[in-house]
This record gives sequence, C-alpha cells and structure tokens, in this order.
Amino acid sequence: MPAPTPSDQIADTALAQQPSAVVIPDGCNLGVVFRTLIAVNLVVLVAILLRSDSLMAAINGFVESAMLIEPACFLSLAILCGLHRTARQLPLVAQRVLCALAPSLVTLAVIRLLSGFDWFLNGFSHLGATGGTLLAALVAALFGAALQHYFELRARAFSPVLVEARLQALQARIRPHFLFNSLNAVLSLIRTEPRRAEAALEDLADLIRVLMRDGRAMTTLEKEIRLCRQYLSIEKIRLGERLKVQWERAGISDEVIFRAQIPTLLLQPLIENAVHYGVEPSTEPALIRIQLSHSLERIEIVITNPYNPYSGKGVAALPEGNQMALENIRERLALLYDVEAQLTTATRLGQFEVRAVFPYVKAALAKPQSSR
Repeated sequence: MPAPTPSDQIADTALAQQPSAVVIPDGCNLGVVFRTLIAVNLVVLVAILLRSDSLMAAINGFVESAMLIEPACFLSLAILCGLHRTARQLPLVAQRVLCALAPSLVTLAVIRLLSGFDWFLNGFSHLGATGGTLLAALVAALFGAALQHYFELRARAFSPVLVEARLQALQARIRPHFLFNSLNAVLSLIRTEPRRAEAALEDLADLIRVLMRDGRAMTTLEKEIRLCRQYLSIEKIRLGERLKVQWERAGISDEVIFRAQIPTLLLQPLIENAVHYGVEPSTEPALIRIQLSHSLERIEIVITNPYNPYSGKGVAALPEGNQMALENIRERLALLYDVEAQLTTATRLGQFEVRAVFPYVKAALAKPQSSR
C-alpha cells in the first residue's frame, strides 16, 4: 500500500481537527443520488451478466432485482440524508459505521416487507432462508461502506484545504494591487471630502476583514451583497462616473436574501472581475448588471459587464490569475453542492456574463441588518 502523500496527511489532520466534520454522504444531494444509483445498479448488472446463460435472462434478472434494489437504495439515501443533518456531533468512526449499518438494516426491512408477496418469493427464493437474507444485508453494508469511502475521498480531493496554497498565491497577486489603488483613492479625498474618506476606510477595513476569513466559511446572501456594495463604493471613488452598477431582483424576497446561505467571497470576486475587465479598460461609462433571482428552491446570480473587443480574445479569455479565481469558486461550489450548483461564463450581445446557480439553503434565522 503506498505511503500517504503530504496533501493526504494535511487533509486527514484538518478533517480530524474539525469537531463538526461530517463524512456521511448527503442523501438529498442529486449528485450523491445519481452516483449511488449508477454504482449499485452497475455492479448488480455485471454480477447478473456473469452468472446468466443469455443476455435476455440477464435483463429479466436485472429487472426482477430492481424491485428489491431500488426501494432499498432510495430508503437508505433518505436515512443518510437525515443522518447527514443530525449526526454532526458524532465521532467520524461512528458516522462511517452508520453508513454501513443504515443500508444493511434497510435491506433487511425491505426483504421482510416484500416477503409477504408471492411474486417476491418466486423471484427471490434464495432470500427466503436466513442465510440468504443475512448475505443480502452484508452486501448492502459493503455497498454503504464503499460508497461512503468514495464520497469522503471525493470531498477530500475537492477540499479547499488542498487548494489553499493556490488560492493564497492568487490573493497575494490581486489584493496588494487593489489595496494600493484603494488607499490612493482615499488619500485623494482626505482634504476635500474627509467624511467620505472616513467611510471609504471603514468599507476597506470591513472588506479586508472578510478577505482574511477562512475560505471555507459560510455567510448569507445579504451579508455578501453588503460586502459587494462596500467594495463598489471604494471602486467608485477611483473610477468615478465610468463605473455604473445596476442591481436587479426577480422573484427573490427579502427573507430569502437574509436567509440564503452561500460561501464567503462567492459574489465579490465575480464583481471584481467585472470591474477590472469591463470598466477599467473603458473610457466611457460602463454598466455592471447584477441580477438576483429565486425559483424552484434555487438561487441564481448573473453578472454582466461590457465585452472588450480590443483584448484579442476578449474578456472571456481571462488571464491566468482570474481563471484560477473562477476555478476556485467552481471547486468550492462542487464541494458544497456537487452537481446542484454551476458556474458558467458566456459572451452575448457585446456583454460578458457570469452565471452562478446553487440551491437555496436556509441559514439560521438572524435579525436583519440594514444595508448601506
């Protein structure tokens, strides 16, 4: 067995140090559901093909086995969904044991429930005996343990712990430039508009405080919007009338904005890209549109900025540092939401568009704060 790599050791240490770490797969996540069903059914199909005399017999056997496998899978996923949300304080070993125990007990219950039907006894006569039932429960436990290990390794591979060094290098290249420009803009106001300079310094302090926060932290959409407004107010000092910002809301209430949970620094880097590549190169006023919408329990954020046709490949061909920023956001979304979240870019009608879509997850209810 190969020795663990330094990145594996870092991930193991970070996971072990988190008292609220969860290694139980989220059975309500579509990505987890799809991968589980595909893996289980594929293994069962291969096993049936190996022991069948013909393809037609294998297909019939697979259809019959689905009457037991599918209910067991869906019930197991439903239980894991509940455990994922309630077993946070359990030790990691206990969580892993539950991932094997839950599908095993579910399989036993399904077999007992279906054994009262003649069609089940005719098709699964080998499960009528105690030995056959226990074997089915053991196989279900092995599936549960194997899939839990897979999802844990997948989460570790996408973990921000492993991309932290890359993110810090990116931040080291972007933040000094922004800080230098912001301080110069504030200095230009100190004598002429001291109150505005003071407000800008407060905004800058709040922004730096958030930038220094752990990239794995979560916040609410309202707080992220407030942070973005503070960032834009700083850039407004430097860019003046060239920077135009339009906020739009469609089907999203104040309650959703205050309670929607999102990763920290999800929206601000996207707006920063729009300012840097859509407004700074322009000599005329440039509009950044930020559209927020909520439908079917999903939050959608669309940011558009002018497309610069003089940059060769255009705004869509972002420099390496900003490609890393977008890729980091994609990785964070994949870690948190799997296939239920997407970050896409496109160029339409002279506008560069970034679209982020993710599930509406409610944060703990807090007293609303007034936005600036």
